[in-house]
Amino acid sequence: MSVGTLGLLYAAATFVFLFSGMPIAFAVGSVALIFMYFFMPVAQLSIIAETIFSELNSFTLLTIPLFIMMGAAIGKSRAGADLYNSLNRWLYKVPGGLGLANTLACSVFAAMCGSSPATCSAIGSSGIPEMRKRGYSERLATGLIAAGGTLGILIPPSLTLILYGLATEQSIGKLFMAGVGPGLMLTAMFSIWVVYKSWAEKNEKISANRSTGIAMPAEESFSWKQRLETLPRLAPFLGLIIIVMVALYGGWATPSEVAGIGAFGALLMVMAIYGCWRWSDLKVILSGTARESSMIMLIIAMSFLYTYVMSYLHITQSAAAWMISLELSKWAFFFWVNILLIVLGFFLPPVAIILMVTPIILPALNALGIDLIWFGVIMTILMEMGLIHPPVGLNLFVISGIAPDIKLKEIMWGTVPFLLLMALGIVLLCIFPEIATWLPSQYSGS
Repeated sequence: MSVGTLGLLYAAATFVFLFSGMPIAFAVGSVALIFMYFFMPVAQLSIIAETIFSELNSFTLLTIPLFIMMGAAIGKSRAGADLYNSLNRWLYKVPGGLGLANTLACSVFAAMCGSSPATCSAIGSSGIPEMRKRGYSERLATGLIAAGGTLGILIPPSLTLILYGLATEQSIGKLFMAGVGPGLMLTAMFSIWVVYKSWAEKNEKISANRSTGIAMPAEESFSWKQRLETLPRLAPFLGLIIIVMVALYGGWATPSEVAGIGAFGALLMVMAIYGCWRWSDLKVILSGTARESSMIMLIIAMSFLYTYVMSYLHITQSAAAWMISLELSKWAFFFWVNILLIVLGFFLPPVAIILMVTPIILPALNALGIDLIWFGVIMTILMEMGLIHPPVGLNLFVISGIAPDIKLKEIMWGTVPFLLLMALGIVLLCIFPEIATWLPSQYSGS
């Protein structure tokens, strides 16, 4: 059997197993084991455990459970609701201030916990009802929370960037730094759109209400005392983020050490500030960390085995050679890879796409001279888009759970402007790559 035929068979088997409903780790692992049995020497089967262990025996992988613990600790507390309430009180005089407060709350909370679904849940549970009460449309209220939640996988700490760094052997610290500029850029773009859209919707409602005689909802008003009293609970968490970023950016600690600082600091803070010191509270945090970490580590382990089989059977090398033989220009190749990743995002979660696709396209990326740190940011934004477009769109279902009375169709339409803004963000990164590459170029760590 030719390598090309074998590769097509391997890809077909992968999609069959993934769409069968099996968990991703078992689906990918099963395909690898079947092809090892039929197409590789029997001796290879006896070293499966050794192969997997050698790949997982990495100090860098320690960042994953530690950052997950940091997010679990913060997600267990009322930090999300407190963050939203604080920003709302400080921004209430700004046009569209409530929407802006939700957008910025998503951005800051994403930096604290690194999880998109957790950000949607924590901010959306308070933000969506308040926005609807204040006259925001269902599409805008749900769309901005769903899109704001995606910032969790771009603004460091980011599990997606960690996995990309492992797959491409790039510096995790530099990838984290590369996510800062684009993360702030997308936050600004989302904020501008939300302020404009909320202002436009408010004017439409005022015009409509004048003709019907219906009064607008009363404007909120907060005293300086009410605004200042929100700071004591938020300051420690913002301080923790600053410490983590300074330690990482200054090269004072490795990403794994920074993750340890973040996890330990977040755990202490939720115990001290929110009283989460009882075993029942800690059990939820620790068991949640163990479950999510085990799931991700198992996917990583099986993905390593999956790519090992591809490499042994020369599928990866042949695919890379075929891509290079197409003689596409750098930007033509970049365009079609973007289309591929968007299509895969319809069906697969970011973890699976990164670990399965990156080893195949990596040789072509290197041959065309594409900056892998820069491309990691682009790929992460594409993964963000996958979180808010159907049919998988994890954030869509999180929002649907928070606001079950809103039709899923309305939530999907609400995310469309933000998908377009993300696409515009990718275009800006192509024109001005320094948005992502300048900060990593100043980074002295590993």
